[in-house]
Amino acid sequence: MTIFHRNARYFLPQVFILLFFMTDLDHNTYKKYIETITNIVILSLIICISFAFWIMSMTASTYYGNLQPISPWRWLFSVVVPVLIVSNGFKKKSLNHTGALGGGQRNWIQVFCNGAVPTELALLYMIENGPGEIPIDFSKQHTASWMCLSLLAALASSAGDTWASEIGTVLSKSPPRLITTWEKVPVGTNGGVTMVGLASSLLGGTFVGIAYFLTQLVFVNDLDISAPQWPIIAFGGLAGLLGSIVDSYLGATMQFSGLDESTGMVVSSPANKVKYIAGKPILDNNAVNLFSSVLVALLLPTAAAWGFWPRQ
Repeated sequence: MTIFHRNARYFLPQVFILLFFMTDLDHNTYKKYIETITNIVILSLIICISFAFWIMSMTASTYYGNLQPISPWRWLFSVVVPVLIVSNGFKKKSLNHTGALGGGQRNWIQVFCNGAVPTELALLYMIENGPGEIPIDFSKQHTASWMCLSLLAALASSAGDTWASEIGTVLSKSPPRLITTWEKVPVGTNGGVTMVGLASSLLGGTFVGIAYFLTQLVFVNDLDISAPQWPIIAFGGLAGLLGSIVDSYLGATMQFSGLDESTGMVVSSPANKVKYIAGKPILDNNAVNLFSSVLVALLLPTAAAWGFWPRQ
């Protein structure tokens, strides 16, 4: 760390002086220098943030006593991966930071509505139980197990809805049916479902459950004296399917869907030349995603705690 500080003290002033007097260089060279400096600053911040989280992990592990401290390499991985994904999204212009809809871009409102619930649950878990994984066992750690399943349910719900809308629309050969009346509706209608879409939502949630289950196998040490963990996979699949169904029901009842007769496209706002299909203009797609994620994250873990989750 001392060597890094010495090099930085020598290197950074030289770079800034070079940039200040770089009037004869072309714009591309100047841009490359700016990108290099930006990458250096971002890398330094990532290392500092990871180190700070590791210190917090050590402190919490010492305070709680029964948790193992998280490796600094895991903290570094947890910070680097989201930064790389976001930066890649900005470079490819697949992430729209203005909040404007359209163009097939993800905006910050969509990210918030899909990621706010699991993020809050993760923070509450860390505050309540400290960092580190524990086996899901309601007979020993009821609150922590509920939070873990709630986090899993929120992620699986979002994944299931995404898989249903993206994969089901492409692979399904039959027209969607409105989930409330089971009538055939145009593709793109809020609340329209297909068998392929529902199966895709089940697979999407199951994929999240498998990822969580493998994480338990790798990082949790007390699995031999805890309740069976295999229901995590089934729970993820159920959360993905239920999230897609709840999302579709809310979309069919609380989102307006109409057919624009001039363009033949399904629109979400009533107008003079729009033929009504279903729903009322109460919520938009982002609000529906948020509400469905909250409902699944609250109801499904509670049902698991009261009913079907096995005890040791």
